[in-house]
Amino acid sequence: MSTAIEKIRNLGIIAHIDAGKTTCTERILYYSGFNHKVGSVDEGTTTTDFDEEEQERGITIYSAAITYHWNDCTVNLIDTPGHVDFTAEVERSLRVLDGAAVIFSAREGVEAQSETVWRQADKYNVPRLAFINKMDREGADFDGTVNEIQKRLGANPLVLTIPVGAGPEHTPDPFRGTIDLIQMKMLVWDQESKGMKFDVLEIPEEMKEEAELWRSQLLDQLSMFSDEITELMLAEEEVPAELIHKVIRDATIHLLCVPVLCGTALHYIGIQPLMDALCAYLPSPLDIPPVEGIDPKGRDPKNPEEPKKIQRKTDPKESFCGLVFKVVPSKHGDLSYLRIYSGTLKPGSRVLNVSRNEKENVPQIYRLLAGHKELLKEPVYAGDIVGIVGLSKTITGDTLSETNHPILLESIEFPETVISMAIEPETTAERKKLDEVLEMMRRQDPTFQAVVNPETGQTLISGMGELHLEIIKHRLLRDFKLNVRVRPPRVSYRETIKTTAEVVGECTRKIGDVQLFAQVKIKMEPFSKGDKSVLVIPMLPIGTPCPLEYQDAAVQTLRDQADGGGMYGFPLIHIKTTVQDVIVDETTNETAVNIAAADAFNKAVLQAGIDLMEPIMKLEVTTPEECVGGIIGDLQQRRAQVNQTYVRGHTSVIEAEAPLATLFGYANDVKSLSQGRASFSMEPLTYRPAPKEVMDSFM
Repeated sequence: MSTAIEKIRNLGIIAHIDAGKTTCTERILYYSGFNHKVGSVDEGTTTTDFDEEEQERGITIYSAAITYHWNDCTVNLIDTPGHVDFTAEVERSLRVLDGAAVIFSAREGVEAQSETVWRQADKYNVPRLAFINKMDREGADFDGTVNEIQKRLGANPLVLTIPVGAGPEHTPDPFRGTIDLIQMKMLVWDQESKGMKFDVLEIPEEMKEEAELWRSQLLDQLSMFSDEITELMLAEEEVPAELIHKVIRDATIHLLCVPVLCGTALHYIGIQPLMDALCAYLPSPLDIPPVEGIDPKGRDPKNPEEPKKIQRKTDPKESFCGLVFKVVPSKHGDLSYLRIYSGTLKPGSRVLNVSRNEKENVPQIYRLLAGHKELLKEPVYAGDIVGIVGLSKTITGDTLSETNHPILLESIEFPETVISMAIEPETTAERKKLDEVLEMMRRQDPTFQAVVNPETGQTLISGMGELHLEIIKHRLLRDFKLNVRVRPPRVSYRETIKTTAEVVGECTRKIGDVQLFAQVKIKMEPFSKGDKSVLVIPMLPIGTPCPLEYQDAAVQTLRDQADGGGMYGFPLIHIKTTVQDVIVDETTNETAVNIAAADAFNKAVLQAGIDLMEPIMKLEVTTPEECVGGIIGDLQQRRAQVNQTYVRGHTSVIEAEAPLATLFGYANDVKSLSQGRASFSMEPLTYRPAPKEVMDSFM
């Protein structure tokens, strides 16, 4: 093997937008020797933001994977977006990563999207460490950010480095270095070498007491995880650095603590200790539990109704399995990002796509280098992340495995779209090209949807927010040179039922010379438990004299009806439909059952009554204190519910919930209200009943 599994790190960089993820990544690549020149976000020269749209906007849109080497470790690093419109990139990255570095701005602290990515990491049990960036900014507050990590995120922060000073050069006590609480030394970086060189100095006299207090707190926290450290502290003996490193690593991997470091990536301070910590404290593939999946052909011997669960260890000698977590479409063959969980994969091999029960060829395997890739001729092994070109039937979330030893891994769930707009090709010749491009974009982005309205011929594209749709529109016009007309964005509403209804749907009709009969009895009720928006389950009486294929036909028709939408034509959510009985006779066939089931569905919807549900966004506005009144007044006019306001550093934060329909163009309005000094972020929160005037507008 080229790299021992214990020396592999599969890590992600996640954060709120503008916290400094991409700048941190650029410094890491520079110090590791991957790059010989430091890239800049402002100049559009970063390695991981290689897309033209990313370079123009100065933000990360697509997650980028890159491999570098540090401290005899091979690190597969994924830089992810911070904007909530591209949360799918974070979701699919965290699904396959073993650890993550969460970047916080020392000035803004824990922001809205910081909480979102933290929850996503919690969902997948990803160990992480925190890097408090931008210590050189006006209003930087290290202590306040550490406290917010504890209070707002429910984490156990373990401070390993503290800042020497805070703020820019012109302040009385500017940020100029860090103190390592394990070695008890001060680190000062050389700006001329762009931070490549740094000096290890004694702690200044005026900071010794503060450093001792922080170290004492660090050892107290670690003593909770180690009897050995407790005994050494009680005996008033020195705790060796090797033991501290070992206990921090164990506690971090088991999600008991979050190591915290600080610095400023822009001015080259604190990055090497971060790189050391990524390798020292975050897990290798051997440190995570064996991956669990189901045997697509087997049943649980204890419960024959359930599929058989199986595990695969991170071992090259196990049967191969892996998860495709991203697909980048191309005319010359899609590039599929693959996390290998077990076994060995060779170029030119043949594998089974278990999710689709299709065999795929793996002609070429690549090492991922952001916008480039390096062809690998040797096999790749358990624990690695690679790219495959040539998979024709595989999409994001699919499991690949050995043909003779299939395993189906848990797929990746993505949030539902909340906003849509109509696009129309200028000519019929453009229609085919548009369809091909939209299909390609769907393969790349699981949160992007495109549906053709059969009545109007319009194509409706849907996404996660205004910025998401704007970038899609730019790609259609600029990258693919499509001649399309674009309509203004509109809200993606949902429908649900008000009450429970029990009905019987019937088919008593003559089709041609054939008399058909069938009855389907159903119960439809509100249902908000679990992730399923619409649930259809058969629950027929024992011994029902109805062939199984008719029962299945009734269930499938009800599911199709639900997918087709309700009274207003929007998707249905939070509905449970139970098939209580299917009554047949000698004239019944599948068509009759389908007609009866559709009739039952329509009757139930009418009887239960429909509520139109509108998407509600969680909004966080950061603004100077003098602008708070005007912004709150504006939010109230938008039907917003202001939950709380509080002071963070030198600014005020407003947390609110508002209907998406009232927030179009909010970015320009909030700038006007604050003379450009306020910023905001928003993310989908829930669906709530729309006001009567909104419902009336669709009648």
